[in-house]
Amino acid sequence: MLISSRGRYALRMLADMAEHQTEGYVPLKEIAARQDISEKYLESIVKVLVHDGILVGLRGKGGGYRLNGDPEKFTVGRILRLTEESLSPVACLESGAAACAKMADCRTLPMWQGLDRVIFEYLEKYTIADLMHTAQPGDNYVI
Repeated sequence: MLISSRGRYALRMLADMAEHQTEGYVPLKEIAARQDISEKYLESIVKVLVHDGILVGLRGKGGGYRLNGDPEKFTVGRILRLTEESLSPVACLESGAAACAKMADCRTLPMWQGLDRVIFEYLEKYTIADLMHTAQPGDNYVI
């Protein structure tokens, strides 16, 4: 499993929106500038997030996008499942995959199912709110 730039940028964009949510609707142009991401690329990500009800958009003066709820409401797992083709470690565990003919005798299947479960559970522990509160580089000095 390799998370694409689409998934990573979606998370960065949502954390940025959450940090600026008191400002109301946030224009994509501002997020693109702060995050150094192409505005056109963000537009393609926003479509998926609006369609799924994670973001709400407003056109015109004062328009932009905002989270459709508190940042604690949206898990990293949910966002990545929307933006990535798959988070499954092997093809036979992907959603909608045809049953493998060797599944009944597969010695590795339980291991892959366990890894799939660990990935799911791990990503569900984190929310957009958690991404807002990560330490900045250099803030981890320990004596």
